[in-house]
Amino acid sequence: MTRIPIAHELKEGLPRDALGRALHDLRISVIDRCNFRCPYCMPEDKYAHDHVFLAKEERLRFEEIERIARAFVGLGVRKLRLTGGEPLLRRDLPQLVRMLACIPEAQDLALTTNGVLLPRLAQELKAAGLRRLTVSLDTLDAATFRRLSGGRGEVDEVLAGIAAAERAGFVGIKLNCVVMRGVNDDQALALVERFRGSGHIVRFIEYMDVGTVNGWREDTVVPSAELKARVHARWPLAPLQPNYHGEVAARYAFADGAGEVGFISSVSQPFCGDCSRARLSADGKLYTCLFAQTGHDLRGPLRAGASDAQLAQIIATRWRERGDRYSERRAELRAAGVADKVQMYTIGG
Repeated sequence: MTRIPIAHELKEGLPRDALGRALHDLRISVIDRCNFRCPYCMPEDKYAHDHVFLAKEERLRFEEIERIARAFVGLGVRKLRLTGGEPLLRRDLPQLVRMLACIPEAQDLALTTNGVLLPRLAQELKAAGLRRLTVSLDTLDAATFRRLSGGRGEVDEVLAGIAAAERAGFVGIKLNCVVMRGVNDDQALALVERFRGSGHIVRFIEYMDVGTVNGWREDTVVPSAELKARVHARWPLAPLQPNYHGEVAARYAFADGAGEVGFISSVSQPFCGDCSRARLSADGKLYTCLFAQTGHDLRGPLRAGASDAQLAQIIATRWRERGDRYSERRAELRAAGVADKVQMYTIGG
């Protein structure tokens, strides 16, 4: 198929949403299944062994993901990230990586994983064109990790995955830690100490009320300011400039030159005003916010024969209508009883 640059087909030009935010990032969930049952995302009591996940035919095929990704890139997206569920559970995932890596305007191609399957796949993913990795790692304590994986993972498996990624040539791996008061906040400094000087970047994420089943309470949130003060007291920090406009993590360098640490503060310091992210679920729905209540179907028009230009127009129209700013309105919306939100495992956080 001869592809015409989609942006040139849209007379309105590159879209901005109702609050003037451009479209720059696309997070692509390739599967809704996960081999962990983390309580802040997919708690075991809500997603037991008999939970019904998407059937194969309900998930987007690789060629469908590629077409949608190209449409987004034509509308200004420059960063693509593969997520899940656990994306490495998707069969033949390196093939999709190769397809997306061939989109010339996409400047970044990354993947978020729990890391357990990296020993088998890291080398192939690197060879296929994957540029960056983010690994979820909430603690180094074996017992706490077992609890936070829903009894389905061991911390040594994740560390082995990180080591395999290093051997494959991945550098500057981001290590995401969701911090919960009374659960793992007392283990944060150990995580920093383990990876200081390694070239990797630990990033602490405030526990968020994503979805409807994780039992979120405000008193379980450890504000980034508090956690940063703990780190700074042990290893002095100096603020760094963002790598790009809209970067969600506040970056700090260790004063002794041993790398950096990041803090993602969606609860205490919302960054909705700069949010440029769209999310594509495994079944082909476009979500314009991590806390969205509903998605917009793209799989239906795609399978009904929509052209590239028509697909791009659907996306652009939905983005222009976007007015999401849940984190800025969290208290107001929760007080009003607005609780229904898409589950995090379907759109990858």
